[in-house]
Amino acid sequence: MKKYQLSPKNWSQETYIKALKKAAYAHQGQTIPGSEIPYLMHLSFVSMEVIAALSIETEHNGNLAIQCAILHDTIEDTNTTFEEIKTDFGESVANGVLALTKDKTLAKHLQMVDSLQRIKKQPQEIWMVKLADRISNLQAPPDYWTQDKIIRYREEAIQIYETLQDASPFLASRLAKLIEDYKAFIK
Repeated sequence: MKKYQLSPKNWSQETYIKALKKAAYAHQGQTIPGSEIPYLMHLSFVSMEVIAALSIETEHNGNLAIQCAILHDTIEDTNTTFEEIKTDFGESVANGVLALTKDKTLAKHLQMVDSLQRIKKQPQEIWMVKLADRISNLQAPPDYWTQDKIIRYREEAIQIYETLQDASPFLASRLAKLIEDYKAFIK
């Protein structure tokens, strides 16, 4: 009988499932803005990008990256606290999720710079999540976005790319292509 490796060597399905269950409960009833699509789909897209990178870049701590990918919006967009994440998933995951959380006490134009500075202090697996998050979000902009908003969003993507690209050549390459493709939405 042939033996199979039961899980990838840098992450486990159990870790993925535990984080996904937590996120499903936390984001219950939320939808992707401007759609009827459950918010959990966004988290699936981000984690799928991270998993694709981990299949090539096996030196990363996949459990940390995947848990943070799935949980990255829980503190920012739900009633979930840092302490809850820390209790359920450990300090490294909680710190990663907190770094990925925008500080809404800051003026909007300062939030990305602050976020990127906090992410840079984290392990590269957290950087990967931010790259994957913007890859997931850099789709056709909603109809109600102004040209100014579209331009600013692309400029933010460039800033993310330039700051975090060293974490993952795979994700950096995917993001660079989407940034280039996004020019089509600028009139």
